[in-house]
Amino acid sequence: MERLQKVMAQYGIASRRKAEELIKAGRVKVNGQTITELGTKVNGNDIIEVDGVQYSNKEEEVTYVFYKPRNVIATVLDEKGRTCIADFFRDVPQRLYPVGRLDYDSSGLIFVSNDGEFTQMMIHPKYHIGKVYEVTIDGLLSNDDLDQLRKGIELEDGKTAPCKVSVDVVKPDKPLMKLKITLYEGKNRQIRRMIAHFGLNVTRLCRVEFGHVLLKPLKPGEYRRLRKDERKMLVNQALSRNE
Repeated sequence: MERLQKVMAQYGIASRRKAEELIKAGRVKVNGQTITELGTKVNGNDIIEVDGVQYSNKEEEVTYVFYKPRNVIATVLDEKGRTCIADFFRDVPQRLYPVGRLDYDSSGLIFVSNDGEFTQMMIHPKYHIGKVYEVTIDGLLSNDDLDQLRKGIELEDGKTAPCKVSVDVVKPDKPLMKLKITLYEGKNRQIRRMIAHFGLNVTRLCRVEFGHVLLKPLKPGEYRRLRKDERKMLVNQALSRNE
């Protein structure tokens, strides 16, 4: 059993804070009953309803590898009417939820699933699965800066964990630099804040790999089923890193 707002966030309905607002406003039902208490707990068999739209986990468990384009919200619901991940899965019979987050202005690989166990293992902080990003910045970092990135940057919510950083392209005349960064944690807008530490901005960020599952050859807006061997590999990676 988990708190309702946490499950809503896992399902991609809304962020946990926004989910709390929806609950307090009386817009959420569980198994047909309106819920206004934030401490309410639910399980995977409960049917959650938000503004008349039902979300449940009583379906065939499926997971897709999705190439999220830029300017798409990594949720299934957006009150501002912006394009959401759910808009790309209208023809899929299952009710699907994004696994974790990928910023509105970022693109790349994100899993979309109704598999609660898989989702939990992919997003829980104790399972540190590597995620690879291609990052373009509007300036140049020195070798010392790059070493600092690898060792960890002090942010307002704590120091970042060690990560891998390699340089793909350097254009001093622009100036411009393209990096490949592998993270093992998932702080909010982490890479953008790490680069901002050096007074620079990220102009492009694309997640190209998640635990050895590759984004290629998908194009923006395309998706495919996650294979059983890929799911097994990801679960094994998560378990090995939690030992």
